[in-house]
Amino acid sequence: MSKIEEAKIMLDSLGLPEAQQNEISALTFLALCGIKPGTHWKLTQRKSLKVTKGIMAFIAEQYGKQYAPNTRETFRRQVLHQFVQAGIVDYNPDNPSLPVNSPNAHYALSESAMEVITTFGTRKWKTALKKFKANAGELKKKYVKERKLTQIPLVLANGKKLRLSPGRHNQVQVAIITLFAPRFAQQSKLLYLGDAAKKDLHLDSATLQELRIPIDQHSKLPDVVIYDSTKHWLYLIEAVTSHGPITPKRILELEKLLEQCTAGKIYVSAFPDFTEFKRHMSDLAWETEIWIVKHPDHMIHFNGDKFMGPRQ
Repeated sequence: MSKIEEAKIMLDSLGLPEAQQNEISALTFLALCGIKPGTHWKLTQRKSLKVTKGIMAFIAEQYGKQYAPNTRETFRRQVLHQFVQAGIVDYNPDNPSLPVNSPNAHYALSESAMEVITTFGTRKWKTALKKFKANAGELKKKYVKERKLTQIPLVLANGKKLRLSPGRHNQVQVAIITLFAPRFAQQSKLLYLGDAAKKDLHLDSATLQELRIPIDQHSKLPDVVIYDSTKHWLYLIEAVTSHGPITPKRILELEKLLEQCTAGKIYVSAFPDFTEFKRHMSDLAWETEIWIVKHPDHMIHFNGDKFMGPRQ
């Protein structure tokens, strides 16, 4: 029997759904175990691998299966996500604080899965498998708890508690709510807050509809949207780390999206520090605002004939 077929049998035994018992799942499993065509399962290794340069490269080299670079998301969404949920794989075990979309994201067999995998084909297999399946639920709970500890807490003005996935981008978003808004938008309320792991983490549907903002297209909204009803001002704020400042192109997109909204629109690019600001300076649109987390009391206006107000 080939190693691919053995891997499929093992995935079935470990309780993976039928959709994760196919060839791509089996090959992913073999890569994570470090099992080559002639390697015995008792030699399974626990090694952290990235998707493209780790898992896909191993599959190509050892099993001659070439997958296109754009199938990376297939591996992640249709195989690895389920492996993590089943408790056989740990996500970012070497650095749990990595953001969801980090290029350094990696996967490794869980220690408990290794214990059962190394017994495949021996008399210890059934006993080890039974023990793993009995504990899998508790292991998943523990894993979820550990992941939650790395999340960024945020309490809104109305007392609502949110938890954002870890990462520099979301740290800037939290600073916008806790540092920018109290200083430059005191009478405002949060209408929208996105997150890499959950795009519409906070969505005030009622107010967005009242302002004639199409919430069915909220994926096109900036990272943070704040509204000051006393001035009828709408703050459209992008949290900028590696990309995403308010550019002329972005303004055209947002003006089109918000053409039915009569509120005065204030465009803000929020940066964690001056280093990140300088990287994007040439891309920024005129008549927009610049705010830097490390200097929360100050604002930079791109033009200078006015300060903090809707574009004319």
